[in-house]
Formats: sequence, C-alpha cells, structure tokens
Amino acid sequence: MVRAALLQMTTGIDPAANALTIANAVAEARGEGAAMLFTPEMSGLLDRKRSRGAASIRTEAEDVVLAAVRDAAAREGIWVHLGSLAIAREDGKWANRAFVIDGTGEIRARYDKIHMFDVDLASGESWRESNAYAAGDTVVTVETPVGRLGLAICYDIRFPALFEALGQAKCDVIAIPAAFTVPTGKAHWHLMQRARAVEASAYVLSAAQVGKHEDGRETYGHSLAIDPWGEVLLDMGGERPGLGYAAIDPARIAEVRAQLPSLANRRKIAT
Repeated sequence: MVRAALLQMTTGIDPAANALTIANAVAEARGEGAAMLFTPEMSGLLDRKRSRGAASIRTEAEDVVLAAVRDAAAREGIWVHLGSLAIAREDGKWANRAFVIDGTGEIRARYDKIHMFDVDLASGESWRESNAYAAGDTVVTVETPVGRLGLAICYDIRFPALFEALGQAKCDVIAIPAAFTVPTGKAHWHLMQRARAVEASAYVLSAAQVGKHEDGRETYGHSLAIDPWGEVLLDMGGERPGLGYAAIDPARIAEVRAQLPSLANRRKIAT
C-alpha cells in the first residue's frame, strides 16, 4: 500500500507565488507519509491573457516553478508529478508539459498534452489552446513509487485511444491533471474519470484547479482518486484548494484484472 497526495490549487498569475504553494505542499505531503505528490494542469501559471502571461513563460532551464519543485522534491525525498507547466520551446511555440520528478530532484519523464482544448461552450466561454501551444504526439509511461504511471492532461480525457494505449501498457495509475471549466465539469468530470479507471483497470489520480482565479476564469475542482473498479476514493469538492490523500493498493489492481480481465480480452476490430 502506497500513499499518494493530491494538491488542489487556485493557481494565479505569479509563478513565484505558485511555486511556493507547491513547495509547501511537497513538505506537507512528505510529513503525512505520502510517497508521491500530484499537482494540477498549469500549476505554475494560469493566465488567459496571453500577452501578459507570455512574460512569465520560460524554457525548462529557466522556469522558476520547475526549479523550485525539483529542489523541494530533493529536499524532502518525495516524488512529484507536476501536472503541467507552460514551457517555451525552441520553435517559438509553447508546450503544455507534465513532469515526473523523483526524490533526488531528477526529471524521470515528460509528457506534452496531445489534445488541444479548442472549443466554444454554450456558456459563452471560448478557448483556443492550439493558437499558442503545440500538441504532443507521444504516449508516456514511467515507473514510480505508486507503480507504472501513465500520463495525460485534462482535455485528453475525452479521447479513448490514448487510454487504450495506457491500458495496454499495463499502467497501475493514470494521472489526469486538469483545469476543467465549470460547465463541462458539472456535466462530464466524474463520469469520464470513472470510465477511464474502469477501461484501464487502473487507479486514476486527477489533481485539479478550483475556484475563481486572478485571470477571471473559474474552474471546477473536485480532485479525484478512483480505484480500478471505478469507485471514488477521494473527492476534494469544488470550493477550496488544499491537500488530499489516497492509498494505492497493487493487490486491488490485480484483483480487478483477475475478476474482469477486459485488458486481456480486448480484440482489434476491423474497420
């Protein structure tokens, strides 16, 4: 049995302040016996005004949040899944990039969000992630203290092919950090999270943004931990930031896969 910590955040427009929030959470999570901390999508900066936010977006080598979290992980000896940061690429585009950092501060894995959030919602909200961000194209898994971890980010959850690949990779846990809008969260968040856990016969850990942010947006919250049977182990609600905890039990994964071996029974379908 391994303890995982989820950090629910209300990320603002100041990366230094957000870095301090995460570093404090690293220390608190370690003190509570967690082996790994999970943070939301865009943990370092959440600013819908891109002209202002651009001044804070740096390369990996220059990013103050990534540096602070690596230092905190090494100091506390705890792994961190940094849900994602906005990172400047050499080609001038940005990446929505997740990082897995080990207990020495080394980066063990990177994942660039594959599916861009380009939508017009009935609420009047309009988002065009692809105007600034370049999509990733690689499925990523990595061995961690919670088991084999598969990486996804927010809008990726709506695309089953990615989770088919993570399931076939025999992931024990899938991380789906998010900054979900309130309308889509109310309609689909719990439904899709539980479905992805069941499909992959894996735990799903989804650290989320919550509440009203400095840039004017509002996010849904409800950071979740879900077991391989689809049972909700942790729901952090939609009102406030903070830390929550969930136990990852390898025996539960084996039990579910033996009882309902959907991964083993899958067949390719001709089209």
